[in-house]
Amino acid sequence: MGLFSTPIKTLDDLFVHTLQDIYYAENQIIKNLPTMADEASDPELKAAFQHHLRETEEQVRRLEQVFQMHGQPVKGVTCQAINGILAEAKDIISDCDDPEVCDAAMLSAAQAVEHYEITRYGSLIAYARQLGRTDCAALLKQTLEEEKSADKKLTTIAEKSVNEHAL
Repeated sequence: MGLFSTPIKTLDDLFVHTLQDIYYAENQIIKNLPTMADEASDPELKAAFQHHLRETEEQVRRLEQVFQMHGQPVKGVTCQAINGILAEAKDIISDCDDPEVCDAAMLSAAQAVEHYEITRYGSLIAYARQLGRTDCAALLKQTLEEEKSADKKLTTIAEKSVNEHAL
């Protein structure tokens, strides 16, 4: 058990912990997306980051609804995974000298974030359904679909322009 964490003894405990984890992660993403949008030189990538920032803000509101529906206080727990992904992204981006290579690095980092979120939302939906919380699962499913769409959009941008320009 972590130093300041609550024991996870039941699937409900795991559901709440995972909600807290992704809530923290989404808030960290909100803090980092404006910088990525500002740094992006590719207009389509910049627009994708700006769009996903607005989408992520809505996803946080949805998570807050899920906490309330499940009778839990809205709070996050430190997510070491997202902290690591974001720290690695900052390191790589700070080492880039060429703006087009930096775009490719940011795009790759953004996809690492999306993939993490996809795994978390997939698990949360499965837990919610098992717990009989189809109401919570429905809200979480909306976010999962947005995350998958964001990942697909980033892949398209990479293949269409960003990776070629970084060459």
